[in-house]
Amino acid sequence: MNLRRQLLLVSLLILVLPWAGCQFIRETESALREGQQRMLAGMATAIADSLSQFPDELRRSASGTSAGENQLYGHPLPSAPLIDGYVDDWELNPASFRSLRGTDGAIRYVAGVHRQSLFLYVDVRDDSVIYAAQGSAGGGRRYHDLVALISAAASEPVAEFVFEAEAPGDIMARRLQDTYAFDETRIAAHWQDTPGGYRVEARIPLDLLGDRLGVAVRNTTEATNAGIRSENFNASRPGLFVTTSPVLESVAEAYEQPGMRLIITDPTGWRLAQAGAIRSGATGIDEPFIQLNWRQLAFAYLLQPGDEEILAEPHPSGREQQTYVSQALRARPTEDWFRSSETGRAVVVVAQPIWSGNVQTGVLIMQQSTDAILALTNESLARLINLTMLATLVAAAVLLGYSSWLSMRIRRLSNAAIVALDEDSMTKTLPSAMANDEIGDLSRSFSHVLRQLGEYNEYLRTLAGKLSHELRTPLTIVKSSLENLEHQALTPESENYTARAKDGAERLQNILNAMSEASRVEELMQHAEPEAFDLAAALDSVVAAYRDAWPQRQFVFSSNPESITLHGSPELIIQMLDKLVDNAVDFSKAGDRITIGLVSDTGDAVVSVHNPGSPLPERMRSQLFESMVSVRKDDAGEHLGLGLHIAWLIAEGHGGSITADNVDDGVRFQVRLPEKSI
Repeated sequence: MNLRRQLLLVSLLILVLPWAGCQFIRETESALREGQQRMLAGMATAIADSLSQFPDELRRSASGTSAGENQLYGHPLPSAPLIDGYVDDWELNPASFRSLRGTDGAIRYVAGVHRQSLFLYVDVRDDSVIYAAQGSAGGGRRYHDLVALISAAASEPVAEFVFEAEAPGDIMARRLQDTYAFDETRIAAHWQDTPGGYRVEARIPLDLLGDRLGVAVRNTTEATNAGIRSENFNASRPGLFVTTSPVLESVAEAYEQPGMRLIITDPTGWRLAQAGAIRSGATGIDEPFIQLNWRQLAFAYLLQPGDEEILAEPHPSGREQQTYVSQALRARPTEDWFRSSETGRAVVVVAQPIWSGNVQTGVLIMQQSTDAILALTNESLARLINLTMLATLVAAAVLLGYSSWLSMRIRRLSNAAIVALDEDSMTKTLPSAMANDEIGDLSRSFSHVLRQLGEYNEYLRTLAGKLSHELRTPLTIVKSSLENLEHQALTPESENYTARAKDGAERLQNILNAMSEASRVEELMQHAEPEAFDLAAALDSVVAAYRDAWPQRQFVFSSNPESITLHGSPELIIQMLDKLVDNAVDFSKAGDRITIGLVSDTGDAVVSVHNPGSPLPERMRSQLFESMVSVRKDDAGEHLGLGLHIAWLIAEGHGGSITADNVDDGVRFQVRLPEKSI
């Protein structure tokens, strides 16, 4: 991983700061919400004490043994619906409907109250609707389909308001009480057929009804002409009718505050009064979190999660059944809160039992949104996010710029060191040498190492010439002395020693000549005048000379194309080939074939020399063309490894390269020379 990426990863540690800030905001929101919850609990206690003076209003729907599930609840309606058999204008939650088990499917019904009227809607599933006989409803046919509303009062007999039809449309309700029956003209009703049954909608004045109500449906089949009755109550005693109390609603409205909802229930949980609302905007506060955006989504994610806000809504059935209400109905004050996972807004809920003396007469539920808290914390979070993003971007940009500048300095230093190693002189001053930081120290250290390496390299380069110059005179004296000894009378043993000394002097002379040749080639490369010549013709001529010089070897030459023009020094090129061929002859046997090839490859002239023999040792391939390196089995004598080094000098001097590779049947040397070289 490069330095720039490392610094970018380090810059991510800056994100610890916004994380800590988010944790602080989260804790602040929790503390503010808990404070609001405690304040709401105190208010609920005070309001519950004031409601204790209305025990009759609180318990009027919960007296007797039939209080509970069988009770019919009258939902408050904001406006009177049209009696037409449709429920679209009732403005109720669909979950407000209750169900009865019918013979052909579920029977859905709901009751509502507007001013002094009870509205009843019943949706019956009936595969075969049986109407009353025309002109004789209630007596012409013994059994037919009908809907009945059962009413009972403490001091009056049970009354049954029957809704039956001879045909779809407006119908007349009949009242059955004791042994008499008559049409009730004050009731408006409508019978509406549906594909799977029928619907009945009715409006009944409340003064006709008792304090106990129940719904019954009779389904008649043609086959048996018998009716099956479905009821939501005990046939002998319907449940108490429950609806909102105007007195309690007036009291609740007196305590209404913006963004707060009050609900009053009886001892069994039926809702008797409701005032206020907790919808967003009820507080009148400018709330930037109402419209969802990426900041709001982040805010909702960071806040402490809670149950969904829908759990704080009044129960659509009219009977509060939430957990916090159930606990308050068992005389335990309860506090809770809910949060919307979409908007992040929370609702604080308090359920406080209402006591009239030592008797629990109801429950007060107070709900308040935390919109003001959310607006405050969201604004803080927005500022935190904006500042964090700005700081992170600035820090990332600074670190990116710094890392780019730092990596550029290191890269320049690396490139300069590579260039200095490739040049003949290694005394070049490296970049950042004057800087006072660690890179400056590194540059100065590299410069010092390069200078020492350059001095040592220069010493090695001139060593051959110096040795050749210094040893030539003593060697000449030795050779002349040995020649003079040959003219003296010597014993056979002395003649043997003299011959050995002369042979050693000859070998030393050859070594000095080779060392001088390497130095001379370097000088020639510096002063050579390039010229254009036909490389193929030059190689063909020297290969013929090789055949004469080494008749024990077979020399094969091929060129493709037949003529290749090269710009360079023909004498040095021929000298380079002499070294390669001499090496090939040394490592081959009599009768072996040495192949010399010439091809043109993408603007380069490629000369190859292939000879059979033992392969090159892998450990020596990288050092093969260095000075005084030899891979011969007999490294004694004049074989100092200067031949291949001279070939490498000539190839490099012409801007080319030389390589050696093991092949299946020997070794192949390949020289690549640009056709336009020095």
